[in-house]
Amino acid sequence: MLETLNNWIISANDWIWTYLLIILLILIGLYFTFKSRFVQFRYFGEMFRLLGQGVSNGKGKNSVSSFQALMVSTASRVGTGNIIGISTALCLGGFGSVFWMWAIAIIGGATAFIESTLAQVYKRRDANGDSYGGPAYYIENALHNKLLAGAFAFFLIITYAGGFNALASYNLQSTFSVYGFYVKGVTSWIIGAVLAVLVGYCLMGGGKRILRITEVLVPFMGVLYVLLSLVIIVMHIGMIPSVLSAVFADAFDFQKILGGISGSCMMYGIKRGLYSNEAGVGSAPNAAAAADVSHPAQQGLVQMLSVFIDTVLCTATALMCMFSGVTPTKAMAGAPYVQAATQTDFGAFGPIMITVAMVLFAFTTLIGNLFYVDNCLAYLNGKKTPSAGFMKIFRLVAVLVIFVGAGMSMDNAWAVADICMAFMCLINIPSILALNGTAIAVMDDYGRQLDAGVENPVFKASDIGLDDSNLDYWK
Repeated sequence: MLETLNNWIISANDWIWTYLLIILLILIGLYFTFKSRFVQFRYFGEMFRLLGQGVSNGKGKNSVSSFQALMVSTASRVGTGNIIGISTALCLGGFGSVFWMWAIAIIGGATAFIESTLAQVYKRRDANGDSYGGPAYYIENALHNKLLAGAFAFFLIITYAGGFNALASYNLQSTFSVYGFYVKGVTSWIIGAVLAVLVGYCLMGGGKRILRITEVLVPFMGVLYVLLSLVIIVMHIGMIPSVLSAVFADAFDFQKILGGISGSCMMYGIKRGLYSNEAGVGSAPNAAAAADVSHPAQQGLVQMLSVFIDTVLCTATALMCMFSGVTPTKAMAGAPYVQAATQTDFGAFGPIMITVAMVLFAFTTLIGNLFYVDNCLAYLNGKKTPSAGFMKIFRLVAVLVIFVGAGMSMDNAWAVADICMAFMCLINIPSILALNGTAIAVMDDYGRQLDAGVENPVFKASDIGLDDSNLDYWK
């Protein structure tokens, strides 16, 4: 019975991605890229200028700056997927998956701009004067479809509190499988229990010290991880031509792709790239809406940068693995491959470094995912925070998911996460497609002001013919 259910989940995941999402993501990314006249390239320098400014108009002492919103979404994006996801793609899809990861990131930048700009336009104001929003809010206020908005909020909760957190837990415990003390079917549950208790402690109001420590250690770990990757790349710099040749040759082996797309480099590259950068999923707009900016396009551009930051980290993992000379196999999919790759150059320190990075990344990802969940729980509860009793029960369930996720098989952990993510995409992407004209008009307004010499453009909804009667901002 259980095996039948597992097989059904895996088959459903393959069908959804093979026949729906791969085509949809590529087409919509290309459409937004051309419609925005290559916004991800035209405003590349502007993204960094805005980042350097830490754009904020300073309304309210608790206002969230553009940079802070970027850090929230980046914290969610940067996690176990940057290491385990890319390693898995290389083992199951081959080197060509790296190219398709790059492709979905490049065209996904335009998608990220559209959805985050829309989140800014249709954001709401709370009792304290601070802003909040996301896909559920622009679907309700712009498309006037509360049912669809509620469905999106529901699937986001399922995805982040369920699928993604279960996967993060699995990914973390899998890094311990290379050590002698690891006992299959036993150690995974022990690690899951410890992780669940720590996360539960933080969620129930404690753990402030733990969170303060991770706030310092995670950025440090991220920098150290990139430096480790760069050292390996420099050590094997002569391999760059041969590795890139292998990537492109595998990526455009259309005989292999057409012969079985469900297991191709295209499939794994796009799935793992999307899982990591989240462009089009509809998660980042929840953070983007909280930013206090003078023009919605500013946050669209800044959030677009997060996609590229994430892809740089994914590329670091990919190159580190490919330069090691270790041949990827299905049996090594996940943590074992990237740990074996680092061991070739750094000995026993390599796997330990990956384990430590995964512990920190997974923990903060588990906590950060619930930022998005809380926003959607409030939406489903009439735009107010649910009762303390409900939140306690919900968090206990979320903690149980973390425990169960550690004991899942790799195939099921990834399949459940992919299916959950797919439902979010299938609601968010058609919604932003229907509303993309507004985002493009906002972009054009921003460009006109920049061309006129305005350093910090200011947006008014009426300037683009947008009815502001249903807006809390931009009047």
